[in-house]
Amino acid sequence: QVQLVESGGGLVQPGGSLRLSCVASRSIFSFNVMGWYRQAPGKQRELVGTITVGGSTNYADSVKGRFTISRDMAKNTVYLQMNSLKPEDTAVYSCNADYGRGIVWGQGTQVTVSS
Repeated sequence: QVQLVESGGGLVQPGGSLRLSCVASRSIFSFNVMGWYRQAPGKQRELVGTITVGGSTNYADSVKGRFTISRDMAKNTVYLQMNSLKPEDTAVYSCNADYGRGIVWGQGTQVTVSS
């Protein structure tokens, strides 16, 4: 069974940075696409960005230029580097992976941007 585990969330001041990690239980080469999503209280879950097996990335307009998705194949890990954080970035961030036969989600990690 495929599992994803996120980490790296926390409390950060506006303008600060955090790096989230999503560790997979098997090679991330086996996933067609991996994505980062977020859900703020009282709001629907929204896409933050994706990375394909070929390494192409795509981002929501709200995070372009501030967030970057990268990966370390040897560690089966995808990262979300978040810079210039704003209070409106506060949410639970989750990663998912499309492995062909289905989509698996991690449990999420809380990010709070506040002074």
